[in-house]
Amino acid sequence: MNMVLRELKASSRALIIWSVSMFLCVLTGTIKFTAYTTATGTGPSINELLKTMPTSIKALFGFASFDMATMAGYLALLFIYVELVAAIHAALLGASIIAKEESDKTTEYLMVKPVSRAAIVTSKLVAALLNVVVINVVTLVSFLVVIPLYIKGSTASGEVLMLTLSMFVVQLIFVSFGAVLAAGMRNPRASSSIASGTVLTAYFLARITDMSDKLRFLNVISPFKYFDLGRIVAGHGLNPGIVLLSMALVAVLCVLTYFSYQRRDLRV
Repeated sequence: MNMVLRELKASSRALIIWSVSMFLCVLTGTIKFTAYTTATGTGPSINELLKTMPTSIKALFGFASFDMATMAGYLALLFIYVELVAAIHAALLGASIIAKEESDKTTEYLMVKPVSRAAIVTSKLVAALLNVVVINVVTLVSFLVVIPLYIKGSTASGEVLMLTLSMFVVQLIFVSFGAVLAAGMRNPRASSSIASGTVLTAYFLARITDMSDKLRFLNVISPFKYFDLGRIVAGHGLNPGIVLLSMALVAVLCVLTYFSYQRRDLRV
């Protein structure tokens, strides 16, 4: 428990910064929607404007799949970017929390304590999970508070809850991926940059597959495509099979983290 609290204290400043960033993402995105809907009454609708854009550009920015004139469609689009920010945080967190001792030159201090390597990894993963939960809750509360504030009469709480749950699963995938990278690499300090690069690659793969049905097979590589945001905002909820497969992937990555950390030579 002491190690968990130590990790939480060490990450508290970063957690606050990321939480504020998530709130600002939700706030600015919601304000933009009110600007779009206001403009619709005096000029061409946002959907008509989007029809003039090339399909590749719409796919790249996530416009291709949603009705931007509706709150549900815009919410799904906004969530693409909110989820990207949350995924980057999760990947960086998973990598840094495992590699922190070697980066901070505190490995020797940790190793002389009467605790096993498995206990160390467990404490770090629990602390990372709690950080992810906080970010997810902050995002959920931000949506539930900001949307009614700027969009009168909106009742999207059920859709927002499902969206944040899907984001939570994606966060778990990336935090465990970052952890296994840091535990398995010879130079764990480089794991953060590789983890964040992997998140961005997965994001661009998700956007590229929207350009052509022939590329849909790539969706299995990108966690951003595991959940259909359009289906979620339409009220169909999460696919239980995808949730179970995603959690199985998280479990495998966590087991690999323990295995790799047990075998590695820690630098002091």
